Order: sequence, then C-alpha cells, then structure tokens
Amino acid sequence: MKLYSKATVAMLTLAAWPAFTQPTFAQPAAPAPTALETLGAMRPTGSTADWPEIPQTGAKAEQVKQNLAKVKLPPGFKISLYALVPDARHIAVGPQGVATFVGTRKSKVWVVTDRARGGVGDEVKEFAPTLPKKIPNGGCFSKDGFLYIAEQNRVLEYPAAEFFYESPDVVAGVVVAEGELIPKSEESYNHTARVCRVGPDNKLYIQLGQPYNVPTKEKNDLYRKLGIGGIIRMDRDGKNREVYAVGLRNPVGMDFHPKDKSLWTNDNQVDGMGDEQPPGELNRITSSGQDFGFPWYGGGKIRTNEYKNDTPPANAVFPEVEQAAHAADLGLIFYTGNMFPKKYQGAIFSTQHGSWNRTTPVGARVMVTFLKDDGHVAGKSEPFAEGWNDNGYYLGRPVDVAQLADGSLLVSDDLVGALYRIWYDGK
Repeated sequence: MKLYSKATVAMLTLAAWPAFTQPTFAQPAAPAPTALETLGAMRPTGSTADWPEIPQTGAKAEQVKQNLAKVKLPPGFKISLYALVPDARHIAVGPQGVATFVGTRKSKVWVVTDRARGGVGDEVKEFAPTLPKKIPNGGCFSKDGFLYIAEQNRVLEYPAAEFFYESPDVVAGVVVAEGELIPKSEESYNHTARVCRVGPDNKLYIQLGQPYNVPTKEKNDLYRKLGIGGIIRMDRDGKNREVYAVGLRNPVGMDFHPKDKSLWTNDNQVDGMGDEQPPGELNRITSSGQDFGFPWYGGGKIRTNEYKNDTPPANAVFPEVEQAAHAADLGLIFYTGNMFPKKYQGAIFSTQHGSWNRTTPVGARVMVTFLKDDGHVAGKSEPFAEGWNDNGYYLGRPVDVAQLADGSLLVSDDLVGALYRIWYDGK
C-alpha cells in the first residue's frame, strides 16, 4: 500500500472536491438602460403610467374667458381661450400645423392639438411622458420637422415629434448631454429658462442666462468664455459649439429677422436699482461675437454698482429699444403672416411677464415693435394686448408669443396655465 504525506493528502482532497472548496461569486448585473437609451434604440419602455388629458371645460375655463373680456386690443382684433395648459411657458408650433408643443419650468412638456381646426385646442396631454425632463422650458422646430427642447442643462432632439406624439414613448436623441450645456458647478435655481431657435444657417441657437443679479468678477471670464449670459450656437447634432453673443444678463426670447437674418433678443436687466432703472432691452445682433455690455452696464447705458469703476468694453452694443424697467420681457417673434393688417406685417410681437420687484407693477402684456425698411426700429415698443395687470393684481402673466399657420397668434400664460389666441376679423 502506497503511503502519502499529510500535505499530499490535503492537495488530493482539494482537487477531488473543487465544488465544495472553491467559492463562486455572482457577477454584477449590467445597469438597466435609461429611458433615454431605450427610446433612442427605438424600443418601448414598457411603462403603463396613467396618461390623462387636461380637461378643457368647467369652472376654470369659464373664469379665464371672463378675465379675457378685460383685455384691450386694437380695433378689429379678438382674443379667446385656446387651451388650458398647466404652467405654460414657451411655445413651438409644429411646421405641419398638426400640434403645438408647450414647455414648462417644471418637468413636463405639453402637446396641444386642434383636431377640428376650429381655433381651439381640443386636446391637451403630456408629451413623451416616459422620458424624465428637468425644466424643459424652451422648444423650437427646424423646417424639416425636428423638435429641439432646451432643458436646464441638456438639449434633446425629437425627430418627427409632430407625428409620433400620440404615443407615450417618443424617440429622442441627445444633442447636448445632461450636465454639458453649462458646468454642473454653475447650475442654479435662477435664470434657468432656456429658449432655442434654429437659424437661417440651420444651426441651433440657445440662450443662456447667468444665475446672478450681477456676477462676481471671479465668474465673469468663465461665463463669457462659455456663453453663460449670452447666446451660443452649434450644429444640430451638437458639434461645433461656439459663443455667438456675450454681455447679456438673462436673455429670454429671440427670433430672426425674415429679411436681413439679424437675430433679435430680449434681455432682462439688473434688479434692485430702483423702480425706473435700468431699462429692459430689445437687442439686434447682426454678426457673431458682438458684446452687449453686461455686467458693466445693467441695462441701456446705466452702469452697475459692482462694475462702475471698471472700464467697459469699448465695442459694447446698446439696445435697439429700451423697455420698461423690470417688466420681464420673455417672448419674441417676427410676424410673417397676412391675417393682420399690413401695418403689423413684419413687426415684432413680444411679451412682458410683469414685474415682481417694483413698487407699482408694470408689464403683463403683449407689445408690438414696428421696424423701418432699413431694419432698425421705427420707435418705442407699444402695448398691443393689455389688461392682465389689474391695478397691480395679475389676472395673467404672458410668457411667449407664437404664430399659427392661419396668421393668428398664440400667447402663453404660466400664472393661469393657458394659451390664448389673438386673431383679426376687421369688425
């Protein structure tokens, strides 16, 4: 009989019973794809979440209609309730005229359909409810039907959104990934409402407000380098990003002149300098790289206290129009329709959300600005629709203005949660 040493016996024993002596460990499961990854792969999320429509009748709708009776317009113009849309902010009208998309400063985008083509949105429901969103304030369409939505720190593209919004799952692609529109360190609760436009050059333009009333000097170089407190542009796939304009405090609302292609933008100016100063701004951008003077100037040619001893840029561009101080100019379009009288064709329609920090509130109205043949303004902006400011008590706060295919205008109101339609019948 062959004898084995104790060490050999131990080795043979281990070799004979590997299943009992060699433990195995479970491999970590691959992370589940996000909703965005799932939708981008053209696959359903499998969500069974409730997807209710917003009721369009009832006591609220009737009260809103009563309030609209107080709105004053030029002769021949009418205003009516188009749809109840919670927290309605900036508007993107689909190029096919099928649906209208409305952003919010919360977590939802709404889609409004006028199925009967009767000048009333008869269906309002959430757009792409299976895809989480963060401050999806501003949407814009390309001419070929791609919807872009600029969130607080992300930009998504929704191909053919106007045709696929009937499903809770809507394909989406990333233009700017989460956390890459601005540095995460510069995220704030303040001035986060982004607005976008697809320009005549087929590039995507995005307004970026800076988060302070007036930024510290330590932040200024970084912000101007990144276009925070300015307007950036990029290819529609997110490539070739560049800073298009700087020196804007909180730009919200922009549109391109249909003839000379200049870009016009609102800018909301410095708070805390008194009821009557500084003015709000309507600016005309004629080329890339222009500087509109903030933070050296707080609005118009009014110097800020923080930078009053510093030399401002020598090439600072001052506004085409100085608006009422603290009126909060937010929405802006050039009117290209033919429903309105010739006087208004080619004019700028814009909104004033209404002041929050003024002894006597101003704003809460739709303004019109007329232009001369040379592309410059023909005078001050004028009230076009007003009456939501009822002696300092807001019956509504207009945010954005957009044009429907028939030439009528939509106006959003985030206080009431509604869209209004303004049209002309000459009566």
